[in-house]
Amino acid sequence: MPARLIESLATTESLAELFSDQSVLQAMLDFEAALARAEARAGVIPESAAKAIRKAAKAEEFDTAHLAADILRAGTPGIPLIKILTEKVRAKNEDAARYVHWGATSQDVADTALVLLLKQAQPILSVDLVRLERAVKKLSQDHKDTVMLGRTLMQAALPVTFGLKAATWFASIHRSKSDLDGAFAATLVVQFGGASGTLASLGRKGIEVARALANELSLDCPDAPWHTQRDRLAALMCACGVLTGLLGKMACDISLLMQGEVGEVAEPGGEGRGGSSTMPHKRNPIGCSLTLAAAQRVPGLVASFLSGMVQAHERGVGGWQAEWLTVASIIQATGLAAASMAEVAEGLTVDTVRMRSNIEATHGVIFAERVTMLLGAKLGRDVAHKILQDAAKKSSKQKRHLSEVLAEIPEVTNHLDRLTLRRLESPEEYLGSTEAFRKALLSSKTSKTKKKEQ
Repeated sequence: MPARLIESLATTESLAELFSDQSVLQAMLDFEAALARAEARAGVIPESAAKAIRKAAKAEEFDTAHLAADILRAGTPGIPLIKILTEKVRAKNEDAARYVHWGATSQDVADTALVLLLKQAQPILSVDLVRLERAVKKLSQDHKDTVMLGRTLMQAALPVTFGLKAATWFASIHRSKSDLDGAFAATLVVQFGGASGTLASLGRKGIEVARALANELSLDCPDAPWHTQRDRLAALMCACGVLTGLLGKMACDISLLMQGEVGEVAEPGGEGRGGSSTMPHKRNPIGCSLTLAAAQRVPGLVASFLSGMVQAHERGVGGWQAEWLTVASIIQATGLAAASMAEVAEGLTVDTVRMRSNIEATHGVIFAERVTMLLGAKLGRDVAHKILQDAAKKSSKQKRHLSEVLAEIPEVTNHLDRLTLRRLESPEEYLGSTEAFRKALLSSKTSKTKKKEQ
């Protein structure tokens, strides 16, 4: 099912399908069918009733538009859903109808259905994040020797390699993916507590049914119901916020490098991708644009979720109702950002010649620090800094290489010969620990695994 037009820039097709009316409804019905099977196994309801409930729990047989209107009026999906499901069961088995939703409360349905949807969302996000990690790692390896301008405060700075830049993307995404996986795992627990979270209506069978229900749904069974304890979901939402922010940082870097005046990288194009309605020459950063939009939306959504954690007593008012749409929006935005950046990374074009020419265009002033360090040992850092500051200004104003200007300054030539001055502007000779850092970042996955094994 495709996304609605209003959501077309906020989700992917697979995630739009996951959070569609039919999918959400089926998740709720899956809870009811699993509850009936669990209670039949525990001897709480007849096996015949469980079978009748399971047969009736088919989303395609429900009118979702009518159900949505009833949910708005009831303020909860559970009440109208159970009413309709009970009617459908009664039409086939009068006796079985009395056992629909036995011992549960409406929030049990909503929370567990949401968890079931999150369980399906995890592999969708994971596929794209694995694609992204693989593509970014390859970029780093392919361009370990590709020198480019480092940029600080949006200005040209000391040289780096594109391999290092890509490695920083890789490491941060890998760390965040690991945190996200852990948050997903912690969230995948069943919700089953009944009216006040005590399962009093099931007597001594409550915990047995809860465990059987969790087993039916392939979820974990928590120590107790969590109706107003939303920390697991909150941790997952925060993990999504961090990941989306990191993807936004990568998108920011790439979109800036795509500027015409810079022209060092380019997103993959293709039919209907990256064009302009009025300027045919343009190749716009569409994947980056979608990711940056997601990175702008998600923090506010995460904050909205966190503010809703203040829920009263055993079951609150309005808290989890606010969560439904918030959680769906965060997951879809995170998934869109991951899918977009995976596409960008897999097809990214890197213009190594332009990277080199942009370094050359600085006329060597970016190497002023290097000369300062060499002269500082002879003249003192303050004196050397003043000499280089004046020389850099002269170089920029006259469009001459810094080495040429320095060669005319006695205080410099008294300590640095002409060969040394000529080599000052070689970016490969002033990369410091760049390659060591790059390798360490790419091997962070292996190091983390080794630490766990030890």
